[in-house]
Parts: sequence; C-alpha cells; structure tokens
Amino acid sequence: MPEPTTATAAAVATMAAAAASTTAVTAFGVPLGLRADLLVAGFAGALVAIILLGTVPSTGDTWRELLRTTMRRMAFACASSLTAGYLAPLAMLVAQLPEALLLGGAFAVGGGAQQVLLFAIRRLSGTAQLPPGGGAQGGAP
Repeated sequence: MPEPTTATAAAVATMAAAAASTTAVTAFGVPLGLRADLLVAGFAGALVAIILLGTVPSTGDTWRELLRTTMRRMAFACASSLTAGYLAPLAMLVAQLPEALLLGGAFAVGGGAQQVLLFAIRRLSGTAQLPPGGGAQGGAP
C-alpha cells in the first residue's frame, strides 16, 4: 500500500471541510439566502420562548382550542426561525460583531422575534397610536 502523499491529505482535508460547511437553503430551485444553521438556532430560540417564557399561552382545554394553540405555536416557531435566518446576519453586520457570535445572535433573534414583530406590525398599521378608548377622546360618544 503506497504512503499517502500531501495531495491526498489535502484532498481529504478539503472533503472534510466541504462536508462541515453550511449550505444555503433553496426552494423549488431558487436560493433563499438562508443558512440552515441559523434557521435551527432561531428555531431553538423560538422553542425557548414558547416553553420557558410562555409567549404563546394556551386559551382553553377543548380540543379545538388545543389545536388552535398548537397551530399558533407552530406558526410562531416558523416565523421566528425565518426572522432569525434573515435578520441575524444583518444585525451582526450592523453591530460589527465577530462571526463567532452569529449562532448566539440567531438564537436571541428567534427568542425575541414575536415581541419585535408584533411591535413592528402595530407601529406600521397605526394601531399603537390609538388611545385605550378606541379612538374617542373624552369618554362616551
């Protein structure tokens, strides 16, 4: 058996590095610009927010309410994961933080995505500016 040469060792190292690198997520052949590791970190952050922080509370004990709560939790986890996949690299770029903090940043974005998205939706829709009485100033209409 011949001795391994440096070219063979370099090829093995290249193959190992290629297997460990992350790939971009594609849907129907279109690259989405998402990294799978950031999506998983955002999903983990969403699970922590759902389970430990109780961001999506249950609304009842009937099977319909349990199904509705389950669907809301699944939608929240999906939205948080996508938000972390897109916003974590942008936030890290703006803050000029090192690449090593990217997964932790995606975890934090995934955990706090619901509050940030609700604030942005309310702000853009204009409902955050209405007074508690529904818009009427000075009491009864």
